[in-house]
Amino acid sequence: MIRERAAREQVNWDDVQVDHELPSFSLKIDPLRVAFQASGSQDFYPIHYDPDVARANGLPGVIMNTSFLKGCLARVLTDWIGDAGFLRRLKFEMRRPIVVGDTLTCKGKVTETYLDADQACVDCEVWIENERDGVCVPATATVWLPRR
Repeated sequence: MIRERAAREQVNWDDVQVDHELPSFSLKIDPLRVAFQASGSQDFYPIHYDPDVARANGLPGVIMNTSFLKGCLARVLTDWIGDAGFLRRLKFEMRRPIVVGDTLTCKGKVTETYLDADQACVDCEVWIENERDGVCVPATATVWLPRR
């Protein structure tokens, strides 16, 4: 069965203001989510499924992998920019691990808007936080948006 995705309202560069907060989302990290992610990305390094190996490597437990976290950061941006927007750049740092049992929350805000040649650009700060450590994965991004 194919379901059609509901159309989202398109964000336009002309309407974006500095300090605008992007819509956030949260996900509970449970063992099944970690297993699906490791399987889907073929990342079978033991810190992603074996708690003893994770702890032996100085981690508090089994952690989510890089591609999952990058995907979450991209999602908070692409959910906001809509179908006509384009994610041009995403740079992030993994400062603290996201482990099984955490609830991660992805957030973001606009830091700058500008025109670069024929592109309407928006710079954003985006991040992943958890309830234990606060910001765990800070990032910066540039998106291109349509103009009115």
